Amino acid sequence: MVAKSDRGSGLGLVGYDNYEFIVADLERSRRFYTEMMDVPEVARLNAAIAAERGEQAVIFKAGKATCVCTTPMERGSRADRWLKRHPDGVSVVSFRVRDIETTRRVLDERNANFCTDILAEQDGEGRPYRWFDIATPLGEVRFRFVERNAAALPPGFELIDSASDSNRHQFQVIDHITSNFLTLEPHITWLRDVMGFEEYWRVHFHTADVKPGGDGSGLASIVMWDSESGIKFANNEPVTPNYEASQIYAFVEANNGPGVQHVAFHVPVISPVVEGLRQDGIEFLDTPATYYDMLPERLARQKVTNFDENMDELRRLGILVDGEDDRYLLQIFMVEGGLLYSDDQAGPFFYEVIQRCGARGFGEGNFRALFESIERDQVQRQLEAGAGS
Repeated sequence: MVAKSDRGSGLGLVGYDNYEFIVADLERSRRFYTEMMDVPEVARLNAAIAAERGEQAVIFKAGKATCVCTTPMERGSRADRWLKRHPDGVSVVSFRVRDIETTRRVLDERNANFCTDILAEQDGEGRPYRWFDIATPLGEVRFRFVERNAAALPPGFELIDSASDSNRHQFQVIDHITSNFLTLEPHITWLRDVMGFEEYWRVHFHTADVKPGGDGSGLASIVMWDSESGIKFANNEPVTPNYEASQIYAFVEANNGPGVQHVAFHVPVISPVVEGLRQDGIEFLDTPATYYDMLPERLARQKVTNFDENMDELRRLGILVDGEDDRYLLQIFMVEGGLLYSDDQAGPFFYEVIQRCGARGFGEGNFRALFESIERDQVQRQLEAGAGS
């Protein structure tokens, strides 16, 4: 971790507001969030607005983590055009700001490329909602900046009267968002020079023992952040040797361009969350038994002396651990949508669940464990495909 400044980006960011996920099958997404993740559907787009836009949209929310799912109803709609070029995926990342005029002025001074002017509307209860979008180097993903009343909904959305406030897994906030690229430099430079973010953490590694008969593959990752709000973006690129064998390269191919790889939800206690999600049909990346055999030695080497979690339970559930200097974190990664549904249209996006016990970083050991888990999964799929042909 290399961040040193507390001045922030100068954009007046408060935190993540929401992210928009464009999907081909809204009913499948509804079952995923409400039945498998226990994230309630709280609002949906007004029928007249939906007809005007040619797309339907609903909002799922747990704690402060908010996902807007949008699907096309008509050919030529924005969502339809997205799905002609990409599988299901994140199209907009929204940030809440204190003063939208200040945010826009600062971004203008930094030569941001604006997609819209400041737009102002009211929600169904008359609460103000103002926003604008900018283009990013993250493919077709836009960043949106929102100034709103605390309870205001995006324009055109209506609360569902019977909406549940259930959130038994206690998803609290978006911990971070991770994106994949074929090359990092343009995006990192843009996050620094336009967004005003600073480097928080970086890692570079290569595997040599994952793919049978091969030389493995690797990645480089740089995490950028806004120190005022705590917003963090992790960003990955594939590296040589075997550049095209990297799972980062595979993501960009499957996504038809760079994009958001995963969103991480923070929870207060991870074990019961993973237990419940598994019971409800969520699948997670496998973790080899050797990971847990080596864990006590690794934590000792990293000077984590206060670790008192149940190791047998972590092994059974597949939860990863990392940390340093008596601060640690627990995390786990779901399988990507395309694997969960055996449907490439569901895309390479996935979710992470994380519990922080003092650790503010990302954990190099777990970062590598995630990379290797995805590559092992790719190997298994290749072997199964070969056996079936």
